[in-house]
Amino acid sequence: MKLDDARGTALIILNTRDKNRKTLDSILEDVADQKTFSKRDRSLLYALVYGVLRWRGRLDRIIAHFSKTRLDKIAPEVLNILRLGLFQIVYLDRIPVSAAVNTSVEMSKQFAAPWVVRFVNGVLRNAARGYETVTFPDIAKHPVSALAADKSFPEWLIRRWVKQFGPEETRNLCDAVNTIPPITVRTNTLRTTREKLIKALEDDAGNIEPAPYAPDGISFSNPRVSLPETEAFKKGWFQVQDEAAQLTACLLNPQPGDTVLDACAGLGGKTGHIAQMMKNKGRIVAADKDHKKLMRLSAEMERLGVSIVTTCVNDLDKPGGQYPCRLFDRILLDAPCSGLGVIRRNPDTKWYLSEPHLKRYKKRQIKFSDNVARFVKPSGILVYAVCSTEPEETHAVTEAFLRRHPEFVRDPLPATAENWQGTTDKGQLTTSPRDNMDGFFAIRFRRIR
Repeated sequence: MKLDDARGTALIILNTRDKNRKTLDSILEDVADQKTFSKRDRSLLYALVYGVLRWRGRLDRIIAHFSKTRLDKIAPEVLNILRLGLFQIVYLDRIPVSAAVNTSVEMSKQFAAPWVVRFVNGVLRNAARGYETVTFPDIAKHPVSALAADKSFPEWLIRRWVKQFGPEETRNLCDAVNTIPPITVRTNTLRTTREKLIKALEDDAGNIEPAPYAPDGISFSNPRVSLPETEAFKKGWFQVQDEAAQLTACLLNPQPGDTVLDACAGLGGKTGHIAQMMKNKGRIVAADKDHKKLMRLSAEMERLGVSIVTTCVNDLDKPGGQYPCRLFDRILLDAPCSGLGVIRRNPDTKWYLSEPHLKRYKKRQIKFSDNVARFVKPSGILVYAVCSTEPEETHAVTEAFLRRHPEFVRDPLPATAENWQGTTDKGQLTTSPRDNMDGFFAIRFRRIR
C-alpha cells in the first residue's frame, strides 16, 4: 500500500490504532507527519481518519445491514476498508460514489483474496444505493441502543449518560461531541497581547474570535497554513490549548514569585500558561515520567521565552518524589484519565475504552493525589484536574482525597472565576462540549496545617 496516498495512509493509521495501545496523535505523528502530502491530500487524510472514528458505530450498522457476513467475522483490515469507503459515500459529498467504491476495491486487491474484493465491491455498491433506508432502533422504546446507533457511541457510555442526564440531554451532548471543534489557542502574554495576536492571525485563519471565558484565549477555523508555519507561532506568540485547559491553570491562579509544581506536565501546555501568569518570575518544576516529553517541553519553553522552568523526571506511580524543591506554594495535578471529556478531538477514545477502565483510573488518580499532597506548603494550593467529567474520576476522587487528607479543605474559587458563568458549581470547575469546550473537571484544595 502506498504511504503517499491519503486513503492508503488512512487505512494504515486505522489498522495501527486497532492493533496497539498508541494514541491516535502519536500514530499520526509517526505515519502521516513523516510523509509529504499536498494540502488537499492532507485534509482528505485527516477527514477520513477522524470521520471514520467519529462515525464508526453508525457506519458499522449500515455495513451490517448490507453484509451477509457478521461484522465480527470480517477481517479488521477489510472492515476498515469498508468504513473508509462508506464514510466517503455518506459524508463526503465532493467525492463521487464511483471513486469511493473503486479506491476501496483497489485497496482490498493489495492483500485480500478475489472473493473478498468482490465482497467489498458488493457491500459498498449496495450501501451506496440504499444506506438511507437503513432503520435504527426506536428512541422511545430503546433510548440507549437508539442513541448509540444513531450518534455513533458505544452502548455502555450512552447508558451511563442517559442515567446521569436523561435521553434528551444525552442526545445534545452526543451532538456536541460529534461536532468538529474549532482550533483554540492561548495568547502568550509574555510576548504579545490577545488583540495583537488576533490581528496577526487574520490572514492565516477565518472566524477568529476571543474565547468567551479564558482571558487569553482565541478560537478560529479553517487555517490557511499549518499553525507552526505562521509568523505568530514562530515568534512564540501562542500555544494551542483548548479553553477548558486554559481555565484549569486560571483556577490554580499562580502568582509572580511562587514556587509551583506541574506534576504531570506532559508537553507543557499548562506549564507555559502558569509561567505567563507568573510573569516569568518565580520557579516552576515541570515533572513527568517521560524524558522525551520533557525534552520537547524545554524546547517549547524556549520558543515562548519562558526562563523559570526546571524539568524533572518523576513517576507518580511510585511514592516519594525526587523534586528539586521540598515544598511548593501551588501544585497542579493534571492527572492521567480516561479522556472521555475530549472525545470530540480524540474520537478513537470511545472505541478503545471500557467501563472497567474508569475504576482503574480512579485508583491511580487517588494514588497520584496522595503522592503530591505531601509537597504542598501549609496554606498552599493543590488543584486536581482531569479531562473527564465521569463521577469516578471527579467526585469520587475528590471525596476520597478529603477523607484521606484532613489537612486539606476545598478552597473557594479565585475572584476571576466570577466570569465563568455556567462552568462552576460547588467550588469546582466543570466544562462540557455543550459549551463548545472540552469536558474538564478541576477543583482547588488548600492545606490548612
